[in-house]
Amino acid sequence: MSARPASALHVAILGCGAAAAMNAGALRALGVRCSFASRDAEKARRCVARFGGREAFGSYEAALAAPGVDAVLVATPPVLHAEQALAALRAGKHVVVEKPAFMRSSDFAAIEDAARAARRQALVAENYHYKPLARTLRRLIAERAVGEPLFLNVNALKLQKTGDWRDDPALAGGGALFEGGIHWVNFMAHLGLDVRAARGFAARSGAAERGLVAVFHYAGGAIGTLAHSWEVPSALGPLRLSNLYGREGTITFESNGLFVGVWGRSKRVIFPGVRDLVGRRAMWQDFLAALAGGPAAAYSLALARHDLELVERIYASLE
Repeated sequence: MSARPASALHVAILGCGAAAAMNAGALRALGVRCSFASRDAEKARRCVARFGGREAFGSYEAALAAPGVDAVLVATPPVLHAEQALAALRAGKHVVVEKPAFMRSSDFAAIEDAARAARRQALVAENYHYKPLARTLRRLIAERAVGEPLFLNVNALKLQKTGDWRDDPALAGGGALFEGGIHWVNFMAHLGLDVRAARGFAARSGAAERGLVAVFHYAGGAIGTLAHSWEVPSALGPLRLSNLYGREGTITFESNGLFVGVWGRSKRVIFPGVRDLVGRRAMWQDFLAALAGGPAAAYSLALARHDLELVERIYASLE
């Protein structure tokens, strides 16, 4: 497989929902024609037609048994992820798991063992790790653009209606921080600041978690706060501002990554890049190269476990 170009890899996507569509679009832009699997064969056929795919499978098992499939993307509800990832590895496929990867961080051990035994790779589709904004902030922090970082305040408040399996903790695995906010936990944890402790404060009690404030204590003394919610409407929709305060200035950035303003050792405005705003295409470029025998992916299974452990720590602190 290592001699094949990355775009020639045959990727089968398990599930035909929103996550499948977003990843299929990114893969198609990179020249990869995916196959689709669903318990509803008609859904799989519609995805093949929509994305110019290869094959439609009327069951997840059929995709795993297909000899031509090199890798599987698990894009089903989180309650199914560990079982399907293990089945894919045992079938000799590489596996990429949508976030949140598993219901518990302890589930990673079995996946790691199975990947080692199968000599296949297991990865987690955390695209925020590859966001142009994240790369820009890592660079600015590394070059001390505003001196020693003191406070990182990230505004991730928005109104998001679900109305699907995400409203069922038995399928989703948790509340808004677990299902969508894990993206932002990854963001807070991988900007070049080492997290030493994390805890959360709930916006309200007695209801399913739809928003909270998480506080991160970094090595060296910096403090990060993440305000995350799915129930806060805004006149500007998803647009919001966040800040990194240092001893020699401030970095203000639009939370999604539309722009970054630096007022410190120099003054500048940076536009990280809107073509791949959420980092999904860059993620798949990295993953496909790794699956085709290239260097290891930048976002490893160990980092994914670390992020889920942070989410668990935040939730445990609420109790």
